Amino acid sequence: MNTRKLLSTLIVGGILFASCSNDDDNPVPVNEEELITKMTVSLVNGANTITLVVSDEDGADGPKEPVITVSGNLSANTTYNGSVELLNESETPVESINEEIEAEADEHQFFYEASSALNITTAYTDKESDYKKEDGTSFTTTNPVGLTFTVTTTDAGTGTFTVTLRHQPNKAADGVAAGNIANAGGDTDITQSFNITVQ
Repeated sequence: MNTRKLLSTLIVGGILFASCSNDDDNPVPVNEEELITKMTVSLVNGANTITLVVSDEDGADGPKEPVITVSGNLSANTTYNGSVELLNESETPVESINEEIEAEADEHQFFYEASSALNITTAYTDKESDYKKEDGTSFTTTNPVGLTFTVTTTDAGTGTFTVTLRHQPNKAADGVAAGNIANAGGDTDITQSFNITVQ
């Protein structure tokens, strides 16, 4: 009897051990957050280019303070073509985070918010289907991404312009396709407010 109980216990224990070890062989993949050390927002109107730059050599979670620069004022009643470049300058050669965003366009969206004192509006000019997936195939959806956009100014004013990149936002939520961040959810990869003057 004792031998039977011992064998039964060993068999059950072996099955449990095997099933536990199978979980270790197939871990859930983790999408590690990229280090972003520099964000450059370029606003172009003809020969006039205004750049909004934040440099943070140790990233948002590091102890060093970011350096924020705005190269000039925006003109009233003007439309600018905007673009964003994200870099990880801690790598050699410098790593372009834009490439990851393009390859995972369905998992990323930029949001552009202006304070009420700043008389500007923004609009997306790119969509997921403008980019290729990591495997080289095309996205078929037309949800916005925001690597390119327009900024249109009206009257003179001063305020803040905030640029935020969200990872895995709910692009189907109310207002998100139009750039409303309130219902977007997801995780913030980078966010920065810039002091802007329209004159």
